[in-house]
Amino acid sequence: MIETRIDRRFAALKSEGRAAFVSFITAGDPDLKTSLELMKKLPEAGTDVIELGMPFSDPMADGPAIQLSSQRALNAGHTMAKTLEMVREFRKGDDDTPIILMGYYNPIYVYPADKFLADALAAGVDGLIIVDLPPETDNELCLPARDVGINFIRLATPTTDEKRLPMVLKNASGFLYYVSIAGITGTATPDPGVVHTAVAAIKQSTDLPIAVGFGVKTRQQVSDIARGADGVVVGSAIVSTIADSLDGEGGATNDTVERPLALVKELSRGVFDILEG
Repeated sequence: MIETRIDRRFAALKSEGRAAFVSFITAGDPDLKTSLELMKKLPEAGTDVIELGMPFSDPMADGPAIQLSSQRALNAGHTMAKTLEMVREFRKGDDDTPIILMGYYNPIYVYPADKFLADALAAGVDGLIIVDLPPETDNELCLPARDVGINFIRLATPTTDEKRLPMVLKNASGFLYYVSIAGITGTATPDPGVVHTAVAAIKQSTDLPIAVGFGVKTRQQVSDIARGADGVVVGSAIVSTIADSLDGEGGATNDTVERPLALVKELSRGVFDILEG
């Protein structure tokens, strides 16, 4: 497969001896202008990889914080075309930071999928995480994405056993996203020891970097998980900070960009703690 920004970023960070800090925000939350401004500033705040959520009306794998962020974006008129426009605008000033679109297949299917892949590649998208497309459906989107040079990132969970793991890994690329807890996003706290054991076991079967997400909210948690993973993903904590900054009508305020950026700056330091002893 063609080398992607994701491949280059994880290789560079491995040579530095640290994990990647991955930030998730929902495209268009609370509006297109504010969301794009925040996205553009994430790398300077300490983000190594950006996960951009594709708003969807039925985000079944997400907890309340991300569900509400999708609803805010949709209420503001956000569309898949606008998500890709955000990526294009971002790329005008940053050609290095990897961008992953995360979400559900329905908005891609109705786009439709072949046009979506062409437009996503042209916009500067590097990878996809589609939570409701299992490996049995790889011909649907995974393999076509790989053919055009877009990584298809698979999820593994605490319930992914030795029998299932080879199927999950078969056509995965970029990195593997390990879901640290059973359940929906942002609803529990991961146990670093349990996570490290699981990551070490998966590494026996793949050379892909492994990033860990779900439930990470503090710098200490980032630091603890980074000691046994190649990346740490924070989503609900950032999205909740955006929600807390909004006015009574759900609109952006002067804090809607700065507060989540301040959180990213604090949490991202956790991936450096291991280097600093």
